[in-house]
Amino acid sequence: MKKTLLVEPVIFMYMFAYFLEQLSVQQYVYRRIWEETVNSSFIDGNNISHCELNQSDPTYLKEEEVQAKTSLFTMKMELSGAILNILVAFVLVANGNSYGRKISVVLPLVGNLVSGIFLSATSYYSLSLPFLYAMAFITGFFGGIATFLGGVFAFIVDLCENPKQKTIRIAVVDLIYGLVSGVGGLSSGFILRGIGFTWTFVTVSLIDMVNIFYVMCFLDDTIRVSEVQRKSLLGGLKKTFSEVHALFKSSSPKKQTLIVLLLCTFMAYLFTVFGGMSQFILYELNDPLCWNEIYIGYGSAASTAIPLTSFLGIAVLSQRLKDIYLVFIGIFSYVGGIIMAAFANTTLLMLLVRVPALLAYMPLPVLRSMLSKVVLPSEQGALFACIACLEVVIGVISLAAFNSIYAVTVAWYSGFSFLLSAGLCIIPLGTMCWFMSATGHQQEYMPLVHEEEPAGEEADS
Repeated sequence: MKKTLLVEPVIFMYMFAYFLEQLSVQQYVYRRIWEETVNSSFIDGNNISHCELNQSDPTYLKEEEVQAKTSLFTMKMELSGAILNILVAFVLVANGNSYGRKISVVLPLVGNLVSGIFLSATSYYSLSLPFLYAMAFITGFFGGIATFLGGVFAFIVDLCENPKQKTIRIAVVDLIYGLVSGVGGLSSGFILRGIGFTWTFVTVSLIDMVNIFYVMCFLDDTIRVSEVQRKSLLGGLKKTFSEVHALFKSSSPKKQTLIVLLLCTFMAYLFTVFGGMSQFILYELNDPLCWNEIYIGYGSAASTAIPLTSFLGIAVLSQRLKDIYLVFIGIFSYVGGIIMAAFANTTLLMLLVRVPALLAYMPLPVLRSMLSKVVLPSEQGALFACIACLEVVIGVISLAAFNSIYAVTVAWYSGFSFLLSAGLCIIPLGTMCWFMSATGHQQEYMPLVHEEEPAGEEADS
């Protein structure tokens, strides 16, 4: 059977199934906890801007309790498989030359299929919600989205013959990611309204099955595993940690300072953005918005503009401005949008929250690019393995932290977590100012760092 190296269809199907499942799970958990707490069916009225219930109604008073329970349940479910996700992503992505690229693509697809089947059974038989903890733990063995994205990016880089081609193909993946997140979010509401939760999860499983069939039967691998020495999982883990340790140990003091400052900025901004925006659905389900699944889909589709405009912002502004200023612009864009969300009390205002935040995703790819310029070509693998691991760790910690904060503060002010997220942006802003001071505001700080390496080697010799 003839093989192909076209991986973009795999990305499209995986992302669509992933976003459809994620949006559906949170709404499913919310409805189940509502029914268990209020002891009545979930109220889904046609008025999407105001709650149907009077604020003195006992059922209304239970709504804040439902919000808090849902937030805490989501946090615990994410933590259940977090450590396994981190280890699998860290080892497989960093050691793709030994294991091949396809394994980093196939394993997350199998994990999604297992998750979809488990959710279908849970919804159909109304199984106890704590079973979802077991599902998260089991699917943690398959790596999740971090392993998948790391695998497909490495797959694409292997195919590129020059830097220009690499930039174009990676940009296409970013474009697919942004578009499919919106399509999945928009369609999720109509799918849920039309066929219900059970058949929505079945649909996710069918998409994953088709995707697995395509990868196994038609997608070739860029690495011939038979031509390289296979390593054990433990050996690969040790090798990866040693390379990351050597990245810092063998660097000059100036280079270490720059790497640490950029990593701190990246982690701090990722923490506040991921944590703050993860509360959007719960906030939209709550009073006074009280959105149904259709309008949650609209909101998710509106959020699609953020990665697209951020990508365009980088493409245009990078021709005129230094990387550092792109990071500042992106942070201030996010602060404007998240503060607006904290005070959004109508449907139109909540949808318009995305307008000031249109450049909010710019700092993350720019910081990755700045980090890649600091290190030598031979250190790129260790650097991006470190970044991939940090992304998973920070994502889990931020989700746990913000869900806990939302559960505690929702009763007196549901927008508090958004204001906190905006306030925490002072940390990445501070580290970037420190970075500017350390580099003397020079655009050419990267070559200066690389010039120190040969000098160090001569001194050692």
